[in-house]
Amino acid sequence: MSQATRILLALVVGLAIGIGIAAWAPSAANAGIVIAQPVGTAWLNALQMTIVPLVVSLLVTGVAATAEAARAGRVASRALALFIGLLWSFSALAAILTPLLLGWFPLPSEAAAALRTALGETPPVGDIPPFSEFIASIVPSNPVAAAANNAFLPLILFTLVFAFALTRLPAEPRLLLTKFFQAVADTMLIVIGWVLWLAPIGVLALSYVVGAKAGTAAFGALLHYVLIISAIGIIVWIASFPIGAIGGRIGLARFVRATAPSQAVAISTQSSLASLPAMLRGAEGLGVPVATSGVVLPLAVAIFRVTGPPMNLAVAIYVAYWFGVPIGPVQLAAGVAVAAITTMGAVSLPGQISFVTSIAPICIAMGVPVAPLGLLVAVETIPDIFRTLGNVTMDLATTVTVSARSGEVPETEGDALLRA
Repeated sequence: MSQATRILLALVVGLAIGIGIAAWAPSAANAGIVIAQPVGTAWLNALQMTIVPLVVSLLVTGVAATAEAARAGRVASRALALFIGLLWSFSALAAILTPLLLGWFPLPSEAAAALRTALGETPPVGDIPPFSEFIASIVPSNPVAAAANNAFLPLILFTLVFAFALTRLPAEPRLLLTKFFQAVADTMLIVIGWVLWLAPIGVLALSYVVGAKAGTAAFGALLHYVLIISAIGIIVWIASFPIGAIGGRIGLARFVRATAPSQAVAISTQSSLASLPAMLRGAEGLGVPVATSGVVLPLAVAIFRVTGPPMNLAVAIYVAYWFGVPIGPVQLAAGVAVAAITTMGAVSLPGQISFVTSIAPICIAMGVPVAPLGLLVAVETIPDIFRTLGNVTMDLATTVTVSARSGEVPETEGDALLRA
């Protein structure tokens, strides 16, 4: 049984037990909550303790890898510029679309209230600072204090400055520091692996509390969450088709046919890396030279997760919607920035790990509680399908776009048949 299946099963069992005991023996359900709640909270705390060192180390190594790729040549530099532009654009799009979707398809107020009660009321956010104070607070006077206080936006800014400065060092000290941070990241991933091995226990405890307090409303609320977050991924996936057709100067139908095999692999494996051979064949069918696809596609698989920022930001906005946390332009701007930047540190991480490490910084930067993430990670399996589907299709779209913008004229279908 896969880890994702074990976690999902623990969620369903915990909800069912909590709902059943609350209906038949309320006093016993309350006694169970006293035991389950600290167990779930301890597991969630264990996940959170790895976030700061992991995000910092992955961001440093991600910037270093990106700088190395940019030095590789003109094709890699153009690909990186396109990647960054798309990551920020879709992050901003999610900041607009998610509130609209929640307005058009609202979660029933009774379910939202039940979940707030089950997950615990969030502390008041306080007054929203003026924009001038927000800008001033981005630059940390003490990066250690920023890390200790979970001030992620200032911490990320300092880490980016540090990482870009590292790329200017001579080769020997640059390699030494990069290896150090890679070792820190690898160590944290081992720790997270241990914590996630215990995930069925933590999720079972958290979902029991939610089921006992929220009742059957919990199932409907989680389904609503899955549909909203998946919708953002579907929008990114659909957008990849005109981007590939227009950017690559090819017919839309041809691009759809060429991407179909890699999309089938993406759905079945939920892995961009596993889809790479199919993507390379698709790029060849679109007339992209191997010299270009052999650079752009591996680079895209390594550092370009286009669905990550919009879907991660959508999760943070959804949690704020659950808890009634006011989200203004300043909070959305902070969320967009953190979402777009931290995706560079989500290199080749399993879905359950990247879910927590990528979304928690966004939530913290926006003043949104992170406690629900321990429950939501259990239903990530379905949104993760659309994450991978959008990533794989956009990888091919950017590859044909870079090829066309580099002056390489894609083969027509007739040329391809003659060559074959």
